[in-house]
Amino acid sequence: MEKILTTLLIFSLFTGFLAFLLTLAKKTIGNYGIMKVTINEETEIEMEGGDTLLSGLTEEKIFIPSACGGKGSCGYCKVTVESGGGEILPTEFGYITPEERERGVRLSCQLKVKEPIAISIPEELFNVKEFHPTVTAITDLTPNIKHIFFTFPEGEEIQFKAGQYVQLRAPKYPGNHEEVFRAYSIASSPTEHNQVELIIGLVPDGICSTYVHKHLSVGDKVAITGPYGDFYYQDSAREIIMVAAGTGMAPILSILHQMKAMNSERRTLFYFGARHEEDLFFLERMKEFESDLVSFEFIPSLSKPHNEADWKGQLGRVTTCLQRDLMEPCEREAYLCGSPKMIDSIVEVLIEKGIPEEYIYYDKFS
Repeated sequence: MEKILTTLLIFSLFTGFLAFLLTLAKKTIGNYGIMKVTINEETEIEMEGGDTLLSGLTEEKIFIPSACGGKGSCGYCKVTVESGGGEILPTEFGYITPEERERGVRLSCQLKVKEPIAISIPEELFNVKEFHPTVTAITDLTPNIKHIFFTFPEGEEIQFKAGQYVQLRAPKYPGNHEEVFRAYSIASSPTEHNQVELIIGLVPDGICSTYVHKHLSVGDKVAITGPYGDFYYQDSAREIIMVAAGTGMAPILSILHQMKAMNSERRTLFYFGARHEEDLFFLERMKEFESDLVSFEFIPSLSKPHNEADWKGQLGRVTTCLQRDLMEPCEREAYLCGSPKMIDSIVEVLIEKGIPEEYIYYDKFS
């Protein structure tokens, strides 16, 4: 017993000494002082030297997208470094293309500011804000998908484009010891400024989706930042092809709300892919859009219906439907939301059907 206690004492002293050395190093070797960060050649902020650029910008209420909470695993938090910043790190290689590297693109969560630095970010990020809405309704759309309403406090409003997304923060909860942000497309109308609707699917072992499905309740206050994203409705005269699966319906819903508010008469086909009948949702809402929008048609397609004889809709994958339906040459544009594999296969079909790639807008999510 005495030997065990002696060993524990030595181990405690050793770890305590290491902690002291780390603290001392941070205050001496790692103390870079206050550093200046110049943004878009006109805005200047100061931040603690040695901190990551992402954390310094967040402290100044400049919110760069970051779904992984700054761990370097999502690749969202890209900025362009004009000067300073040092060499790109190995942890960034998997998320930055050679072309981006040439332009000075970096992951702000990996870049530690140890010298004055100048960066460029999209101007719209200056309009991104942090909100603290209250959960006012939660509905089960399917066994694994929830529809949540978040209402902002009086006097607090959000301005967004149909198709954009926000980031929801999952706090620490039993089984999760870290705060993380995850990106979710807004499903509500951009004409509504005092609330947002999100459609969130349960991801196995997903930190934020588990929080939403297992812990979030009506009346809870949450933290949301946004809006983000360059996937949004384009006002033109082209015929529209929409394609989504699962929670990918969210930004398409927002776009449909926008079109309804505009009394749009654009010919619009919305292909929604699912496996089984129980994976379909908002069917009544789609009928309402078909009534409100004179040239809108909702086309659900099941790849594995439980009872094929009773299913009256399309059969097969959405790509099969597109191959069959898009026969006549026409000026079209497309809005797609789904997994990377799904998006890539659909883009290939649409290009084959004569839609120029520059008119194919998509939002990929994992």
